[in-house]
Amino acid sequence: MLTTGVSDIDEQASHIVTIKCQGCGAEVVINTESQLQARCHWCRQTLSQQTQIPNGAVPDAVLPFHLTHAQAVEQVRKFANKRRLFALKKFKQEFTPENVVGVYMPYLLVDGNAHADIAGFGEIKTRQYQRGSDNNKTTYYDADVYQVTRSFDFTVDDLTIESSSARANQNTKQNTNNVINTILPFDTKNAVRYDANYMGDFTSERRDLNVEEVMPVAHSQMLSIARQKATDSTRYDRGLRWESEALELKGTRWVAVLLPVWLYSYYEKKSDGSAFLHYIAVNGRTGETMGSIPVSVPKLLLVALTIGTVLEGIAIAIVANF
Repeated sequence: MLTTGVSDIDEQASHIVTIKCQGCGAEVVINTESQLQARCHWCRQTLSQQTQIPNGAVPDAVLPFHLTHAQAVEQVRKFANKRRLFALKKFKQEFTPENVVGVYMPYLLVDGNAHADIAGFGEIKTRQYQRGSDNNKTTYYDADVYQVTRSFDFTVDDLTIESSSARANQNTKQNTNNVINTILPFDTKNAVRYDANYMGDFTSERRDLNVEEVMPVAHSQMLSIARQKATDSTRYDRGLRWESEALELKGTRWVAVLLPVWLYSYYEKKSDGSAFLHYIAVNGRTGETMGSIPVSVPKLLLVALTIGTVLEGIAIAIVANF
């Protein structure tokens, strides 16, 4: 079942416009009633309303921000400070966590009623023993091997699927977009019916992936859930090896929703002329934080060499004592 979030934007929300960033190409949605000027939440370039593009679809629901700007600044500062030892000097000089911006990210939530058929082999340990002597011992296991099959119905509730093609197609050589999904989950049960007033001074991104385009991802994630459910219900202490898997979706319900993220970005210009965008993302509800900062490779190598030297010294001391 599809909700009304797949329909075109209505005239009452005409003040919600989508602007294409001329810096990084991101499509940013802003509320022109409260923002005459805005910056891209990815690269912080000033957006121009001369580059408007069609809005697409109105989401069904929005999960309002819970963390304030001040709380998000503190989370970003804590995250960066823990990694300050290895950070580039230029980053430490230019680091301004106050530049963190609030953005609503588009997702599709899916409820599913499914049936799974999974088959493979499981092992139960019957004996453990060692062979060899002194420091040259090897541990062996004996195990009984069983053929295992599972066939069961299960339900999935509020599975969260990325619905922006720019975020779904992650290029780890140029950015760290993947950090957005590391701050999941969100308390989506507290989402409310979409209202443009929730936008306020926040920006957002528009959904540009349809259900059929994200269905392969949803199917794969539901199969992973089924695999885990099948594994949890077994007693095979030496593990399971699933060799065939099948998933039948009996029914689904899709909802388009905007989820709140505080986002800090830093543009690193490398010595070889290339560029890399670092992001620190904060879950706008829970405060969960993840991201990346530019690091000094020489510092990392120095620490690695120092640790290696210390460990080598300890090993020599132990041998000498013997």
